[in-house]
Amino acid sequence: MNEVEFNDNIDELYVAIEDAVDELDADVDCEISGGVLTLKAPDGSAMIFSRQGASRELWLAARSGGFHYSWVDGQWYCQRTEQSLLEMLREISLEQIGEELVLEGV
Repeated sequence: MNEVEFNDNIDELYVAIEDAVDELDADVDCEISGGVLTLKAPDGSAMIFSRQGASRELWLAARSGGFHYSWVDGQWYCQRTEQSLLEMLREISLEQIGEELVLEGV
């Protein structure tokens, strides 16, 4: 994947995350700044998504830990857990926000 494709994929992902946050009942703040997307949970904790252009990775920092995702076969996969971002987001958001963050179109 080249740099343009990487940035397009991340941009699409960030829009899908924002759309999914809008569907939640929980009061979650969503902010994008300089390639970083931050979700602030009602309890004050945060989920921070960060694009890593040099390595073509997406990093996620959450209360449950830090995760690095690489683009494999059309999806973001965690190198450590070997789960897709979509799977992990459901688990992480349920634990941290109290609701499943379900992404569509990515």
